[in-house]
Amino acid sequence: MNQDKLIRVAVEGQIRYVPEGTMVKTLSDEFQTEARPLIVAAKVDNSLRELTATIVEDVELEFVDLSNQDGIRIYQRSLLLVLLRAAIECFSDIHLTVEHSLNKGLYIEVHYSRALTDEDVFEIRQRMSSIIDSGELFMKKSVTKEEAAAIFEDLRMGSKKRLLDYRSSDYINVYSLGWMTNYFYGYMVPSTRYLSLFDLKRYADGLILLHPDKFTQTTLPEYVEQEKLAQIYRESEAWARILDVSYVYNLNDMIVAGRYSELIRIAEALHEKKIAQIADQILQSGKRVILIAGPSSSGKTTFAHRLMIQLRVNGLRPVTLGTDDYFVDRAHTPLDESGDYDFEALEAVDTEKFNDDVRRLLAGEEVDLPNFNFLTGEREYNGRKLKIDEDQPLVIEGIHGLNEKMTEMLDKKTKFKIYISALTQLNIDEHNRIPTTDSRLIRRIIRDHRTRGHSAEATIQRWPSVRRGEERNIFPFQEEADIMFNSSMVYELAILKKYAEPLLKSIDEKSSERIEAKRLLKFLSYFVSIESDLDVPSTSILKEFIGGSCF
Repeated sequence: MNQDKLIRVAVEGQIRYVPEGTMVKTLSDEFQTEARPLIVAAKVDNSLRELTATIVEDVELEFVDLSNQDGIRIYQRSLLLVLLRAAIECFSDIHLTVEHSLNKGLYIEVHYSRALTDEDVFEIRQRMSSIIDSGELFMKKSVTKEEAAAIFEDLRMGSKKRLLDYRSSDYINVYSLGWMTNYFYGYMVPSTRYLSLFDLKRYADGLILLHPDKFTQTTLPEYVEQEKLAQIYRESEAWARILDVSYVYNLNDMIVAGRYSELIRIAEALHEKKIAQIADQILQSGKRVILIAGPSSSGKTTFAHRLMIQLRVNGLRPVTLGTDDYFVDRAHTPLDESGDYDFEALEAVDTEKFNDDVRRLLAGEEVDLPNFNFLTGEREYNGRKLKIDEDQPLVIEGIHGLNEKMTEMLDKKTKFKIYISALTQLNIDEHNRIPTTDSRLIRRIIRDHRTRGHSAEATIQRWPSVRRGEERNIFPFQEEADIMFNSSMVYELAILKKYAEPLLKSIDEKSSERIEAKRLLKFLSYFVSIESDLDVPSTSILKEFIGGSCF
């Protein structure tokens, strides 16, 4: 460190002068208070940096704590490395694979000679606590691909080793925690002392790793059983085995070998079979109100069209009813925390009028349906009338479909609820998963640009607000569904890559959304692109985003 030269640091509204070579952590320690969520990283001149980074020139600096999704990712990633090491130190032949989010935590599958007991899990948890209390450092170093391959071979990390074949760089950054060295997609905290807040629970054939999220920040989220969601994940994993594509390298191998056309056809056929099975269940149930809900960019519109076709195959004549036409007048629309109109709040919908119209339709009455004028912000009646017969179920798509308050005046026996989301079954490797949220964001960036002319920057900027709405209005009710449908396609990111990359690269380096764009670009770099869309059928959910849908 050069004690003579002072560096100007603009940090959260203050100006500081520090010696050249000062570690970012030195400043974060000063700004960390008991009331503030844990600081785990920093934005340095609009680039995400670890707290161990040094300051060598004048910079603008903003801390990243657990109120930020990047901060949560860093905490989870670091905690995961502690778990992997602790598990092997307790049971030398154990092998863990990270699968997906579940029960407000991270589900990790255990591969061992026997099922773990509660006592086994307690032992691993205690070993994790011991490592954390010791304050061991996370050490990053750059190694050659050959060195990395040897590391992964020793630790039985086959998918990590195979993915190296698709890395363009000759070097790879790995992290060490004591004797264990591993590769992770992203940064770490400086030491294990940052990771005091966690829990570990036994679940099914594995473990649930609990850690703070951006909504709890200083506490652990409440553990919530999500058996229906777990079931759809198990089904998706079974599909991945049918397709022989569990990791990104499997997909890349198929693309390079020119075998992706068959993969696309089988994946699409699995989707169609599932939709047909849902239509069969609806027919057998005799229910006439079909409610479809799911988060942004899950493919609800295409799913609804395909479901209606399968219902017609079953001899029914479904009709659609839009909930957007039941918005309250703009003057009565609730406001969000920023003072903007909150169109995603349940109170933005005239649920009483909606329920009354549906009840009358089911009773065989003719109903004068409203149209919401988004220009004037008022509901209008333009002579649009509807009368349905007993073989005409109502298909209703809307974010509140699973919330019982939306249809509380309707008999439960008439309602069939469907939850749809893009629950990615493909992982980068054994320990680096592909979050469902990332797949949906990439879908939305492409669709918003194609259909609305929005930049990737604008879509990324709005995404946190979209996510807050989902957390309030969709995710709490997903277990209320009669059935869940996974709209994710195992091959889709290889198709979406060529559309998303130019949009993400166009974001200016000075934009606050550039950090997220760089993270997504790094994520997409693991995939070999499928350059032609000819094999993607016009009925595919994917066409809703890239264009060319027959719907």
